[in-house]
Amino acid sequence: SNRVTAAVCMPITFADARTRPPATPAGSMSVAQDAHAYFHSQGVHEALAEAVKQVVLENAPDALARIAELLAARSASAVAPAPARPPALCTYLETVGNTPLVALRKCLPDGVRAARVLAKLEMSNPGGSLKDRIALHMIEQAEKEGLITPGVTTLVDFTSGNTGIGEAMVAAAKGYKCVIVMPQVPAMFERYIICRQFGADVHLLNPAAGGDAFIAYVEELGAKPGNFYLGQMSNRHNPEAHVLHTGPEIWAQAGGQVDFFVHGIGTGGCIAGVGSFLKSQNPQCKVVALEPSEARMHTGAPMGKHGIVGWMPGFHSKFLEGVDLPAAELSDAPRGVVDEWGHVSTPECVAWATKVCRDEGMMVGPSAGAAIKYACDVACRPEAAGKTVVVIVPSHGIRYVQHPLWGPMKEEAAHALPATPVADKGAPILQWDSAAQQHD
Repeated sequence: SNRVTAAVCMPITFADARTRPPATPAGSMSVAQDAHAYFHSQGVHEALAEAVKQVVLENAPDALARIAELLAARSASAVAPAPARPPALCTYLETVGNTPLVALRKCLPDGVRAARVLAKLEMSNPGGSLKDRIALHMIEQAEKEGLITPGVTTLVDFTSGNTGIGEAMVAAAKGYKCVIVMPQVPAMFERYIICRQFGADVHLLNPAAGGDAFIAYVEELGAKPGNFYLGQMSNRHNPEAHVLHTGPEIWAQAGGQVDFFVHGIGTGGCIAGVGSFLKSQNPQCKVVALEPSEARMHTGAPMGKHGIVGWMPGFHSKFLEGVDLPAAELSDAPRGVVDEWGHVSTPECVAWATKVCRDEGMMVGPSAGAAIKYACDVACRPEAAGKTVVVIVPSHGIRYVQHPLWGPMKEEAAHALPATPVADKGAPILQWDSAAQQHD
């Protein structure tokens, strides 16, 4: 890191010296030393080194432009100004973002030491999830770069659901055709019908083929004439959306105090983007990335079946350090922007999604239940005393009716609502009392 910093900063120091009148060798040395001390005091060395490291990791096509973007995001004031609310009259897509940050209270376990556990309610986006942000940003950046045209280009992407819904929504609002590709599994039920309702076409793939085969299929589809592959798994505008918007929102809403950021790994874009922004504001902020206990691929474990929809699609995130390492070289040691690699099991995600719904009145999905569970664990640690823990709630629980999360309620409803309603007027007026059934 120091060698990268020196290599980047040296030309700037010398360039500064060249703008001054000729000086003696001793004077030149003094100018260089003064410049070096000034840059160090302003954090320029560290900022440039981190920007270069991120650009190398992303393999950005325009390294200079990408470095400029990262530095611009980092140069925000220590406490970013509160994001402006949308005007009273605005376009539908202008309502993406500026979601609430709320304090969790009743679901917190005994022994919590953190001063605050705050949840970012991303189900408040118009398409119902965190992924509306990247869908809008990726599409609008492609428009700015002249790569797509409404009414001409067909947008293509692979998704476990929520990104596809966001992309289908933005495509409908802007006038694009859209093809969403997803695995053919029961949990995709709501995603399938919502994407179709937006007018998108849906391709369902063999779930046994695995993540690499999914990406190969969608890349081939996206390369066909008239199609454009959005590529959420590798599109640099994915984490960029969180550097530019989600991260600054969280920082401002939390009053410039975020000590732990907890989120699950799907594409890894939110972890990478929000994590890097928060660390630029508070270098001591700990970023906790979560995986299913059954599929800890980022720490070198094999991919296993799990029920935390949206987490771990079957391959290492391209936005997190370690993507090029073999599994044997991965571990749970801090790496890149991630300080801690946590994990939650499928049964725990169901239990906590139910608990949060009952205790807080907040209907969250499986991944949010898992993330809140781990955030509460973090909040109970001695090192969290007096600190602020922030966790993302990616989407609303009603979007997962096919998930085991809803199993007991679906079974109960099947008995409560018979396919053939009672037709006898003389039958008792009360046909079902859910409370009474629980005591039978």
